[in-house]
Amino acid sequence: MSKMEKVDEYIDILRGRMDEEDFCKLSRISNPDVYRFIAEAIELCDPRDVFICSDTADELEYIRRMAIVSREEHPLATPGHTYHFDGYYDQGRDREVTKFLVPKGDFLSPALNQIDRDEGLREIFDLLRGSMRGRTMIVRFLILGPEDSIFTIPCMECTDSWYVAHSVSLLYRSGYRTFTRMKPSTEFFKTLHSAGELDERMVSVNYSKKRIYIDYITNTVYSVNTQYAGNSIGFKKLALRLAIRKAHSEGWLAEHFMIMGVHGPGGRKTYIAGAFPSACGKTSTAMLPGETILADDIAYVRNIDGVCRAVNAEIGIFGILKDINPVDDPLLYKVLTSPGEIIFSNVLVKDGKPWWLGMGCDVPDEGENYSGRWFKGKIGPDGKEVPPASENARYTISLKMLPNCDPELDNPLGVELGAIIYGGRDYRAYVPVQQAFSWEHGVVAYGASLETETTFALVEEKGRYEINVMSIQDFLSIPLDQYIRNYIDFGRKLVKKPLIFGVNYFLRDLRTGEFLNDRRDKHVWIKWIELRVHRDVKALKTPTGLIPRYEDLVILFKRVLGKSYDYNDYERQFTIRIPENLRKIERVLEFWKTKVLNTPLELLRILDEQAKRLIEYRERYGDYVPPDRFEEEE
Repeated sequence: MSKMEKVDEYIDILRGRMDEEDFCKLSRISNPDVYRFIAEAIELCDPRDVFICSDTADELEYIRRMAIVSREEHPLATPGHTYHFDGYYDQGRDREVTKFLVPKGDFLSPALNQIDRDEGLREIFDLLRGSMRGRTMIVRFLILGPEDSIFTIPCMECTDSWYVAHSVSLLYRSGYRTFTRMKPSTEFFKTLHSAGELDERMVSVNYSKKRIYIDYITNTVYSVNTQYAGNSIGFKKLALRLAIRKAHSEGWLAEHFMIMGVHGPGGRKTYIAGAFPSACGKTSTAMLPGETILADDIAYVRNIDGVCRAVNAEIGIFGILKDINPVDDPLLYKVLTSPGEIIFSNVLVKDGKPWWLGMGCDVPDEGENYSGRWFKGKIGPDGKEVPPASENARYTISLKMLPNCDPELDNPLGVELGAIIYGGRDYRAYVPVQQAFSWEHGVVAYGASLETETTFALVEEKGRYEINVMSIQDFLSIPLDQYIRNYIDFGRKLVKKPLIFGVNYFLRDLRTGEFLNDRRDKHVWIKWIELRVHRDVKALKTPTGLIPRYEDLVILFKRVLGKSYDYNDYERQFTIRIPENLRKIERVLEFWKTKVLNTPLELLRILDEQAKRLIEYRERYGDYVPPDRFEEEE
């Protein structure tokens, strides 16, 4: 059968499964792969009917209404607010069942979860077969990155969930117009999702058959028997895996970055990107008061005329609710408690109001949550006490709802990055903020060495440290060694390189276990980074990086937080802990030597040089070197 005959076959399938209006909307797109993907999805999933969304205001309102009519969402008392529940065992990204489909003869790092492509396709197709019977297949066309930009990636999702179809309206730019104008050969990302069998609460029931498979050969994500947005919205971290592979082949970076605009002297604004593992301060940094937010999760980074420029792949936030309260996050808390289009998921609902953990007030003793009717002391099916709301309860909003949304959000050229920061939950080793000696040093010593501790104890326990390279390890679709080499090469080709910094908001006193940083101190570290980008302040040279001078921090603490900064606090925060730093290097080296087959020699060299610098200072000053022992940079 010729290619033209095959297209005609797809068109016949489409004509027979949708009304004339929807087929007319689809026919304005000339890409035959769009027809093929939808037709094959229809044949596989067997929906009752198909709704093609062309992004008109009426259609978007219809999707919002259907999310409620279908009972996947329910209205709350505040206008525009709705809530959604995922299943008891569907409260977050599921690493175990999220896999790359790897064809025979291809290779991914053994650190990445994977399955033979032929075997995986057979399994996922068996689970998707007939999964949409009696339901509507909703087809959404979207774009990643701004419209009409070098950063733009077209994408489409076929789903039977009105909640998912509604969520993407808040999280992504509309893409129907882009699809109608793109060439027939244009590459695009695809997602096929089905929530599977649902119970009376409209929750996926076959959680044991949940599967999220990524086929990088066809740029397709398959997802079934799950509703949690991180698993069902293909263009969150799932498509990030596809973008990383595309970036690798084209010489740019797809990153797990927040981007913020930081105001500096003379009215200037400096854009800073940052990568943090979950619960390590990424969103709270991006939302610092007085600054602007451009991205909170996924960024594309390109070399444009020698300058490092970046965009937000998304236009919304699928954010963690826990600990958002009027004291720590006043701006975001106000937005979440004001009228506007917001989807809350896996919260406690009582009297038409959403409640979450750490919201700064007592939560009710009973209500409704993801476990059904909830009451204090309830035991779940796994034998554990059910909390009022999920630890991973979420909110979904458009960035444009935030008063501090950066005006450059949709700039097709993106913004110039002045700095990139990497931050983990490091209780013992790294100081609160430090600058890398070079692009290569920062990539290796802060990015490739990013680790998070799960608990704090004075006696170290093996296995409590998790290496999470650039906070992107779970999402890589190329070998880790290639990823690091690309990163280093990308920086070398820039005429104007961003400075690289490491931050650590979780340093503790080794004797007492108390945190040495106040939650608000991060604003001072970010302001110091902004000054360093423009060479406005000097720094002290330590074995692990350049650290702030005390006199500069005194000024910043007073200006930014209105409080005094004691030298004793400075000394405790910025003393270089040599034994802990050497053990950190040992853990990082063990990871790279055992989990990665072709570790770049440059990475080993940079870590070895850092270890030698630490040993040299230990011989001169002992195990713990206070900041007054270090000389100012030249």
